Amino acid sequence: MESFFSRYKNVLVLVAVLLAQTIGLAIQVRRPAEVGAPDGKKVTLFRSWVVGAVTPIERFFDSIGYNVRHGWSNYVDLRDTRQQNRQLNDEVARLRLEQAQLAEDALQGHRLQTMLNFQRNYVTSTVAAQVIGTSGTDQSRVLYLDKGAAEGLKVDQAVMTPDGIVGKIRVAFPHTAQVLLINDPTSGAGVLLASTRIRAILRGSQVGHIVITNLTPDSRIKTGEKVLTSGGDQVYPRGLSVGTIESIAPDPDHQPYTIIQVKPSTNLFQIEEVLVITGTQGDLPAVAQKDLAQGVATAKEIAAAKAAADEAAAEAAARSAAQIIAEKLPSIHEGETAEQSASPDAKPAPTTPAVPKPPPTMHPDRYTTGTTPPASSLKPGAEHEAPSYAPMVPRPERGISQSQPRSEGEDSPPATDAPPAPKQRQPKPESANPDN
Repeated sequence: MESFFSRYKNVLVLVAVLLAQTIGLAIQVRRPAEVGAPDGKKVTLFRSWVVGAVTPIERFFDSIGYNVRHGWSNYVDLRDTRQQNRQLNDEVARLRLEQAQLAEDALQGHRLQTMLNFQRNYVTSTVAAQVIGTSGTDQSRVLYLDKGAAEGLKVDQAVMTPDGIVGKIRVAFPHTAQVLLINDPTSGAGVLLASTRIRAILRGSQVGHIVITNLTPDSRIKTGEKVLTSGGDQVYPRGLSVGTIESIAPDPDHQPYTIIQVKPSTNLFQIEEVLVITGTQGDLPAVAQKDLAQGVATAKEIAAAKAAADEAAAEAAARSAAQIIAEKLPSIHEGETAEQSASPDAKPAPTTPAVPKPPPTMHPDRYTTGTTPPASSLKPGAEHEAPSYAPMVPRPERGISQSQPRSEGEDSPPATDAPPAPKQRQPKPESANPDN
């Protein structure tokens, strides 16, 4: 039986020869150097083939070894990870609960601080209370507080927040109290429109809104106007915020009145802490009086500064007017210059160009008064001499411009447009002009 090599001897020899020729050519042939290569040398084609064939195999085995090594290390490192994760989750839950409690305490402290500041500004004494319940029905809008008559709460005391009024005490029990909200149909308050100073009565509606129904249409009432307590109901102190006007519409059932819906300053459906006003005073508190005195003093200082500024501006304006007049009247400058030159310590005044004086005016018809003889001296048919004119000074030469300014102390000849005087003057009869 023939062997494999003896049967395919020729084919194998041919393949071996071709492979040897290919390897020889690959060793001899060199690839061009790549752009940016550090050495710039050419690489043989055989070497490139070997690298291309070995690199994938090498990469495959290296990745297997890397995964094995890191898998084992991860397993060893993660043996206690579940227990640590459970502990960390418990710690995070505890910290979240503590953070929520601290945030709630901070918000409550901020609200109480705001209430205390509000107390110092408006009333003499208040009692802070916590809302512990509501009526639970839309027909009756009331709140229940955790303070009562033992803490000084009484019926018809005002209840409010720093944002505005909430209602009034309806029933005071020993350790709890019931508050009637301002949006209840049986509740009401005397209010005052901030900008127009119109007084009105605020009431609650069946749907939980607060409205004003006792005003007639008025163009001065606009949406967005603030509504304050007027103090006329003897429950709410004057000047407390109630809300803003949200809409104005005619009342179809009670013409010609209007329905003014007011948006309350306080969210009546999310109330947690309130202030019950237990004491008020007619005069301003000491802090308010001090602030008022400081405000009056500041206003006086501002008024005095404004008056001084106005006076300085008036003096500056008067000085500017005097300078303008002095520039238009050269004689004033000449007099001041003479006085300054007389004093030895006087500083030289700045010289200003002199402005020529205008020529004397003449009548357009060249008529001179006082030259007509009286009617008593005239005779019919008699000849009368022509009137004589005063001697005229000849005009200046044409080469000298009349608009040229003259120097100081030099008199400019009077310019005139009168005709030249006659060559021969005849004596004037005494009877022709009795004034002479």
